Amino acid sequence: MKRHVFSTAAFSGALIAAATFASPAVAQERFITIGTGGQTGVYYVVGQSICRLVNRLEDADIKCNAPSTGGSVANINGIKSGELDMGVAQSDVQYQAYNGTGNFEGEAYEDLRAVFRVHGEPLTLLARADSGIETLDDLEGKRVNIGNPGSGQRNTMEVVMRAKGWTEDSFSLASQLDAAEMAAALADNNIDAMAYVVGHPNGAIQEATTTVDSHLVPLNDETVQGIVDEFPYYSMSVIPGGLYKGNDEDVETFGVAATFVTTAETDEDIIYQTVKAVFDNFDRFKRLHPAFENLDPEDMVTSGLSAPLHEGAARYYREQGWIE
Repeated sequence: MKRHVFSTAAFSGALIAAATFASPAVAQERFITIGTGGQTGVYYVVGQSICRLVNRLEDADIKCNAPSTGGSVANINGIKSGELDMGVAQSDVQYQAYNGTGNFEGEAYEDLRAVFRVHGEPLTLLARADSGIETLDDLEGKRVNIGNPGSGQRNTMEVVMRAKGWTEDSFSLASQLDAAEMAAALADNNIDAMAYVVGHPNGAIQEATTTVDSHLVPLNDETVQGIVDEFPYYSMSVIPGGLYKGNDEDVETFGVAATFVTTAETDEDIIYQTVKAVFDNFDRFKRLHPAFENLDPEDMVTSGLSAPLHEGAARYYREQGWIE
């Protein structure tokens, strides 16, 4: 048997040489992480879609990944801590974070920056057919999944609960399941209703409605109208009939919009290249999920944003003539 013997000096020299030749390429490559949400939700698709387009860029040398996270609040906290570079967040959570209200009471995150708005997201309440839940008021005394801490649905449900004067004790069970667990819990009769802030059509809602008789509950009473009147980032919306089994009629509810955010500290060129990847390939982006079908670029960069635009995004939008 032939043995290959390498001296320590030779081995060290080889490592130094390899590092010398590799260093320019490594130095040029930049890595970004986008916070999303549960894997059955549209936030996950948003992050994955943006990364797909960013990773197709030929000259930017940016590598993007978009892991599943706890959702809106968790994403902004991740950006603030430096664990994430960008993330998806509900428009109300963006407002609260920048202004120091709600979940961010007294802790305004003034370095938060908007990049663009994405799809609309109504608060979607799905109840088992045998639960007796037909209206928002019927939730009292029932087993309701109000969402995991840090998620958009939990944040919006807490707004509704405060407006109604409810606490978690108002329900016989206030579960905190994440998006990936809700549909199975409803089908297994572990909960009577699940709340989800999400774009439509949605996989978790489809899963639930095809495995158990269930219906969407309208959220359009005086309390909800008061919420919409009070907060500028909410609006009434309609979930079209026919999207889900057993739900043939339109259902009126209210909600927010998904927004894409970052921090002022993120490199201007990285944000510029990210928005360029999306809007230079906008037809491709819209095909990646039905919730993106009716998006309009100029509307995405001028409405539903509470934090200032990141300068990298603003530079691209000015080049397109979308903002001044």
